[in-house]
Amino acid sequence: MSDHPALMHTVVDALECRPLAEFYRELLGLRYRPGDEPPTDGSPDDADWLVLLDDAGRRVLAVQDVPSIKRPDWPEHSVPAQLHLDFAVPDVAALERHRRRAEELGATLLLDRTYDAEEPLYVLADPTGHPFCLLVSALG
Repeated sequence: MSDHPALMHTVVDALECRPLAEFYRELLGLRYRPGDEPPTDGSPDDADWLVLLDDAGRRVLAVQDVPSIKRPDWPEHSVPAQLHLDFAVPDVAALERHRRRAEELGATLLLDRTYDAEEPLYVLADPTGHPFCLLVSALG
């Protein structure tokens, strides 16, 4: 065991956590922590905290309800980004595929920097406005 704290997960604020959790679940191929799945019996979905896991069962993201939040206006800074996530993909073909998928899930393109041969990337906003990057990068 390390003598340092370990990152448990990153938490993203939202006015409604289920729609944002669904966006990231679909985009990243994650699954809900047991007990966090949407109700299937017709009961109201009153979740205010949802945890998303990877295939190995590790926590990746959590989404929590907050009573108010201002939509970030990146690249302006009158309303700060508050959070910025970077997601690596292996090549330009994957970058294009994941950009289209993110937009189909409700993301909005903020910046196209695919002309940069050293690090092509897109900056997108999730459905609540949090910016995130999809970029070509070798992991590790």
